Amino acid sequence: MNQKFTQQDQRFMLDAIELAKKGIYSTKPNPNVGCVIVKDGQVIGTGFHPRAGQPHAEVFALQMAGEHAEGATAYVTLEPCAHYGKTPPCAHALVRAKVEKVIVANSDPNPLVGGKGVALLEAAGIVVETGLCAEQASVLNQGFLKKMATGQPYVRLKVASSLDGRTAMASGESKWITGPNARQDVQHFRAISGAVMTGIATVLADDCQLNVRQLPNIDITTVVQPKRIILDRQGRLPLTAKILQQPDQVIVMTPEREDLKQLGVTQLPVQPLDTLLTTLAADHHIYDILVEAGATLATAFLQAGLVDEMIHYIAPTLLGQLARPMFQADFSTLAQQHRFQLLESVQLGHDLRLRLVPTNGDL
Repeated sequence: MNQKFTQQDQRFMLDAIELAKKGIYSTKPNPNVGCVIVKDGQVIGTGFHPRAGQPHAEVFALQMAGEHAEGATAYVTLEPCAHYGKTPPCAHALVRAKVEKVIVANSDPNPLVGGKGVALLEAAGIVVETGLCAEQASVLNQGFLKKMATGQPYVRLKVASSLDGRTAMASGESKWITGPNARQDVQHFRAISGAVMTGIATVLADDCQLNVRQLPNIDITTVVQPKRIILDRQGRLPLTAKILQQPDQVIVMTPEREDLKQLGVTQLPVQPLDTLLTTLAADHHIYDILVEAGATLATAFLQAGLVDEMIHYIAPTLLGQLARPMFQADFSTLAQQHRFQLLESVQLGHDLRLRLVPTNGDL
């Protein structure tokens, strides 16, 4: 921890991070933000951003603190905004409340903010310190931060396989390799994503919906459902597909089709994957994408270096060499291999979930 921050500072910022997590299923495309206001060592105000278009975390915390906010310290997980969007600037609200200090976890890479919030606060005589618990706070907003820094969304690739790396029998039979705990766990990753992406082969084989249906202890009506993106280069998507039951929530990369247009489905021209990702981030405000697809699309994403994180569910079973593989590339040397760093390993019933990030590190 930075020497300028105390253990008490860290505790209050971690509290702000926990508050921010309350919005992980409902704020997209906005970032998750929490705020704690402290005076004389006591918490006098707390808040988090619940939904796009609603007040930001600082506003709720200041409302709770009231006139006692004068001379207090505000702990905020993301740099307070300094621009007018759907809500007034939070930096202005902190200035009006006459807080004495603002401690920020992450600076905001959004060009509309990008240091302007800090500058506004400092111009008003407020002490601003940044970087406290920055790594923990950044995990809350990986997609938002990546999009603002690079123009592309954060991509998670989800795969489920047997111990021998197989995802389905040769016939296509795949329900179910993993158990109910693992399948329920996938709902969380869908719910934190701006979109779930798949290929037309998966839609034709499974008639999937790819929406969020159930989360433990969460009112499903409060969840902002992810968009569903289908890559259909030959225009094979049938109008009877279950995924089209909410056509306004579906985006299809396909040759232009009048029947899909009449349904209200958003169509995008056939384009390379990296171009598609940029389009989705810039034009559709999709900053986190969960790819749930077969080996062809999964391999394409990995080979193109477009995967930020892989979520791998492993069932304790063997399906044999005739079953379908999770990865289709043909490698002839170890130098061609794709290596990963293990971030987390969690047992879910009889299955195992690995969270991995690609790395070019040595063996």
